[in-house]
Amino acid sequence: MAVLEHALLSVRAGSEVAFEAAISEARPVIETSPGFISLEIRRPTATGRAYLLLVKWRSIADHRDGFRQSDRYQQWRTLLHPFYDPMPEVSYFGEPL
Repeated sequence: MAVLEHALLSVRAGSEVAFEAAISEARPVIETSPGFISLEIRRPTATGRAYLLLVKWRSIADHRDGFRQSDRYQQWRTLLHPFYDPMPEVSYFGEPL
């Protein structure tokens, strides 16, 4: 059973172009993580809105205990966290109905 990680990424106004460049740099960091299945990031349709992050993992533990406890996550944080205000909350979802 796979799980879907969901987060709304509130990016500081005016830094969207730099954020999108940082996402391109960060993508390979997460993609090499054990249990990673897929990553999708969607742009907001209105100015000042959050980006949508959807990451599919084999399990919650692969994200929480694997990726988040790894050096890869420290690279991810360094690249992306300076853009967020406030920091995103992560939620997990199970298989589609």
